[in-house]
Amino acid sequence: MSESKLPSDTDRVVGQSIRRRRRELKLTQEKLGELLGLTFQQVQKYEKGVNRVSAGRLFEVAGVLGVPVSYFFEGAEDIAVRDVTGLAEDYDEARLTMLSDEVLQLIEAFQKIEDVSLRSSLLATVRAAASAFDNRASDRNPE
Repeated sequence: MSESKLPSDTDRVVGQSIRRRRRELKLTQEKLGELLGLTFQQVQKYEKGVNRVSAGRLFEVAGVLGVPVSYFFEGAEDIAVRDVTGLAEDYDEARLTMLSDEVLQLIEAFQKIEDVSLRSSLLATVRAAASAFDNRASDRNPE
């Protein structure tokens, strides 16, 4: 396969966005595939960023999932900036990785909490825990 046909970081962002929206709508890969006239394996390959999504197909996906095409590129701007500046080694690679099932489950569960006070409290707890890990890392690696 030629290099231009290989999926890029942007293709992975698009796939991740397809997956996120499909899960928000509580659709299975099978159901989305059915709505698009695809197999669930093809949907899975799109979501993992293994296969590129053509412009026409992305337009169809956007229609089925009820979002504008631009929805699928949220976060891709960061990748473009990184590529242009050539700072790949310094770029936070975590922003490019696919969201794990665990993270997606956390987001889904968090969004179901209707009590604003409880959500704020949970967010503060998570931030405090993350901060504690950041502090430990900086203690081990003083500059």
